[in-house]
Amino acid sequence: MNLLATIGILAQTEAGEFLEGLKAIGAGLGYGLAAIGPGIGIGLVVGNAVTAMARQPESAGMVRTTMFLGIAFTEALALIGFVVFILLLP
Repeated sequence: MNLLATIGILAQTEAGEFLEGLKAIGAGLGYGLAAIGPGIGIGLVVGNAVTAMARQPESAGMVRTTMFLGIAFTEALALIGFVVFILLLP
């Protein structure tokens, strides 16, 4: 094998490793961005539920139930984002 062929193989290997690294960085950034939305959403849901319970303490049970449903649905978005980026990684 001549020197140019060896350099070509090394360049392809390094380029492949570089692309794999970029894929991993992209998946990490993508999941991080996908987690920002549900994090803000959960903060809004809980904040508004606490405000509602403070204004009308007699409806705290119903508000708490609705809050937990909102948290569950919002957290499902983060889990979907996690699964999508894990599936896109390979």
